[in-house]
Amino acid sequence: MSRRGPKHFAKLAFVLADSAEPADTDLSHFRDRLLDAGAGDELLDLWRRRLTAWDFEQAPAWSATTPRTPERRAEIYDRLAFGPDLRKALDTTVPVHTEAGPVTISRDFQSWYTREGAANRSFYWASYERLLRRKGWSATAVAGLDEAAHAVVERLADPTRPDPYGARGLVVGYVQSGKTANFTGVTAKAVDAGYRLVIVLAGTLNLLRGQTQRRLDMELIGQENILGAADPNDPDALVGIDYQDDEDWPSKFVSFGARPSTLGAFDIERLTSRDRDYMALERGISALEFDKADRTRPLHDPANLHASRARVMVVKKNKSVLEKLVKDLKKIGPILDEIPTLIIDDESDQASVNTTDPKKWEADTVTRTAINGQITKLLKLLPRAQYVGYTATPFANVFVDPGDEEDIFPRDFLISLPRPAGYMGVQDFHDLDGAEGGGEAEKRHVRGIYDSTGDRLQEALDSFVLTGALKLYRAAHGVPEGPFRHHTMLVHESVRMAEHDALAQRITTMWHNAAYTGPQGHTRLASLFDEDFHTYADGSLPTPTTYAELKPYVADARRMINRGGTPVIVVNGDSERDYTQPDLDFDRTPNVWKILVGGTKLSRGFTVEGLTVTYYRRTTQQADTLMQMGRWFGFRPGYRDLVRLYIGREEQLGKGRTAKTVDLYEAFEAICRDEELFRAELARYAPMVNGRPQVTPAQIPPLVAQHLPLVKPSARNKMFNAELVEVRSPGVWEEPTAYPEDPDALRHNTECWAPVLACLSSAPVALGVDGGARYEARMGTVSHQHLLTVLCDLRWSAPAQFSPHLEFLLDAGREAGSIDDWCVIAPMQTSARRNEARILGHGPFSLARRTRRRGSLFGAIRDPKHVAAARRLAGATDLIGNASVEQHVRPRRGALVLYPVVESEPRITSDGSIDPRDLVMAFAFVAPPSTARGDRPLVRFRAIDSTKEEAAIIDRDDMRS
Repeated sequence: MSRRGPKHFAKLAFVLADSAEPADTDLSHFRDRLLDAGAGDELLDLWRRRLTAWDFEQAPAWSATTPRTPERRAEIYDRLAFGPDLRKALDTTVPVHTEAGPVTISRDFQSWYTREGAANRSFYWASYERLLRRKGWSATAVAGLDEAAHAVVERLADPTRPDPYGARGLVVGYVQSGKTANFTGVTAKAVDAGYRLVIVLAGTLNLLRGQTQRRLDMELIGQENILGAADPNDPDALVGIDYQDDEDWPSKFVSFGARPSTLGAFDIERLTSRDRDYMALERGISALEFDKADRTRPLHDPANLHASRARVMVVKKNKSVLEKLVKDLKKIGPILDEIPTLIIDDESDQASVNTTDPKKWEADTVTRTAINGQITKLLKLLPRAQYVGYTATPFANVFVDPGDEEDIFPRDFLISLPRPAGYMGVQDFHDLDGAEGGGEAEKRHVRGIYDSTGDRLQEALDSFVLTGALKLYRAAHGVPEGPFRHHTMLVHESVRMAEHDALAQRITTMWHNAAYTGPQGHTRLASLFDEDFHTYADGSLPTPTTYAELKPYVADARRMINRGGTPVIVVNGDSERDYTQPDLDFDRTPNVWKILVGGTKLSRGFTVEGLTVTYYRRTTQQADTLMQMGRWFGFRPGYRDLVRLYIGREEQLGKGRTAKTVDLYEAFEAICRDEELFRAELARYAPMVNGRPQVTPAQIPPLVAQHLPLVKPSARNKMFNAELVEVRSPGVWEEPTAYPEDPDALRHNTECWAPVLACLSSAPVALGVDGGARYEARMGTVSHQHLLTVLCDLRWSAPAQFSPHLEFLLDAGREAGSIDDWCVIAPMQTSARRNEARILGHGPFSLARRTRRRGSLFGAIRDPKHVAAARRLAGATDLIGNASVEQHVRPRRGALVLYPVVESEPRITSDGSIDPRDLVMAFAFVAPPSTARGDRPLVRFRAIDSTKEEAAIIDRDDMRS
């Protein structure tokens, strides 16, 4: 069962058996042993790890099947020669994990990092893998991390290649989703493979840098490398050694049993420590001098490389610190050309991106911001340096000028990590597939702050006390208490430091007047418990049935929060002292149960442990800034049902005549939709066609820009050279959102649809699929050419959003046997509050109320219950519909859903009609699978300047008409 794939198990067992003739050849005892295995059984754990690794392996030499599918698992069983009973037993105990893995957009690359080669040199990765299992990671989670980290490392340059090449890549995770675990895995695999200098750029504050240093020291570098030659049993020898005051030392720090160099591996030398950033000292300079076993060969030669120590430094994104590092590197001399280097940039969209205005650059000279300038100097000094950025908000990196060869545009690869199991993210707070109005996620976790509700700050404080008490209750009733070690509330209203102090004083006063020990306070808490937390409690976790049962724990929670005399900590400012308060040290303080008041500095990279209640009213117009404020995303084991977000729904942005009211929850939702759409687009275009990538990293900016017309390239005097021409979407629900705002354009579009409206039945029919929700709709059929006539004449606020889809539909019409006609559906509302109107003499039709989320762009147009029937009518699903659906299914028929949309209360005339200037004729469509062409990619670009086909962008002056 090597990395070369599964082998005939019974034959292998026979070869390895001690006896000459093994008695069990039918594997029945083996099957029974697996079925009887309990939790923690070593044999079952071994098979779980092995099967999952084979299930996940990308493009192995031994298989042509798709990873994470029943087909891959069946092939594994075939190669193992397992019979039906054993297959059934393993499928029961180790089910196939079919959820999506990482999505990779990549240029062609030279394969060098094979699974076999990785297995042969895996000292630090194997140690890290064992540590993750001890921490309770499932086999699926470990295999998923292995897969994602391998995908990164295989796209770096071979550290032993004779000619230098520096790859540039970007890894996109989720906010507070475990990106550090991924780059720790990448670092482990990279040093095992031969990278000998690792520079981690971590945060703009030493606290953040120190958090990353500690994590790498604890989980990768290990006790023996930290101690060096010091005797761990000699107190005098430990003076000055890191972590001697850390409560997790040494028990939670990885140990190899001896110095790695004595175990056939290599040591790692730390050039920074928990409390000390990179220093321009002689020790630093000498530490960067690499010894060679064979001085006649370069360092990257295998004879030298695999015998040398690796160096790791975790460096703050600070101009003076990076200048010191660059200055020391320059002193080393020519050997810099020989050092395989990995630069990991955590939160790579912060400080690293060049944000200077190109209009102010001198001729032929790029002016860079301080941090970007130092990073580009590092990359020039180290020609074998690989740059990998990590971020949850990727648009800034994606729109870096790809034509700037010295900058950090991810020209080689972009990898989107899957949402981890147990992660509480966008879908838990926003009903992205829901229609207008509050959905289940919003009801469970979101508490809106309106003018009519007051500021709800006292209620938020009460929620903080109640959730603390519920954590203590659960810990006392068998729930593991580790995740309850810290319990925090975040209050973010302003970026002004003076306002933070005033708000902290107000909260402190409110806390002391809350009467948590008296009848008034308990009455208030009991009401909130009954109306909110008891109602939405997770039934699988212990929760008291009455407030009386919880009351004793309320007193304990209040005492823990008030420990030290105040429940509030103010976290702001640029100085380190603001972030090194003892009560805020999540690593060294046994329990941080506090209310944190702060601003921007609480959002970037700073992990607020145990965050349960968030009070958020800060306005901003920057999408990435707003997303990074989402500290309420993360892992909440044992208390995800307790998480509450108090968020402003009517906040003022700006002053005077330019002031406007902003719904922060809706603003977050719009950004979340952008992020999810970005990930979905990457996943859609990641599969290879005829062995070639459909999309390269340089083509991502124009692809994304179709959906984010307000997002422009970072260089304002540049335009994309790659123009998106066609998006093919057979079997996919497509939903344009860039409808015009001009009344005359709206009337024009409505008149375009008049012939289609005339084709619809006067009597509604009920549509439904496989027991799902049914709905009433008017239906009709139009030919493909008839529909194209309508679509070609429509006007758009951003024409480039729909034109690639129109090109696909036009091309389908030119292809014989591709598509015949379309079933048109106009859903009808049945509620008593419905709005209906006649449109140009047809109807009546139901009017859907929708809102523009970003400029002229709407949010979701669809109602989720309409999707299944449309996909069935288009033949895009095997689910069976009711009679009204099935009678309209045809092999080459698409489905189009019409949504007459109004943006405010409609004005209906006396004859029941609506003015077409007040109507947005929105629609969604599903093209039939017959429009697919297996030899064609799903997306097609063309070069604006055909003389520069390889250029990702070109000068505006070079554009051809």
